[in-house]
Amino acid sequence: MTKLFDDLKAGLEDIDRFLGGETAGFKVTLPAEVDVKSIRKRLKMTQSRFSDTFGFSLDAVKHWEGGRRTPEASARAFLTVIARNPSAVIEALHPKRVHRAASLKQG
Repeated sequence: MTKLFDDLKAGLEDIDRFLGGETAGFKVTLPAEVDVKSIRKRLKMTQSRFSDTFGFSLDAVKHWEGGRRTPEASARAFLTVIARNPSAVIEALHPKRVHRAASLKQG
């Protein structure tokens, strides 16, 4: 149990240092490829809805899925977040829509 606690404590200290502005020793690792089509399909969205929801151009989505272009690093980072936590991204990009939907469910 102490090993687990020590590991958790060390991890929280790392996060605190990073959020405090220390970047030495911290590196983001992005996937070389992102399967945009599988992310979109898992979310049950059309290409048009996916592009509208997440702010991509429809052409970019079509090119990525067709293999004619590869998403740049920033898009791969964003797509990775979308793949892991799409609701957080939707809530951040569309706060009024999410708030309105929550209100409708409650009342």
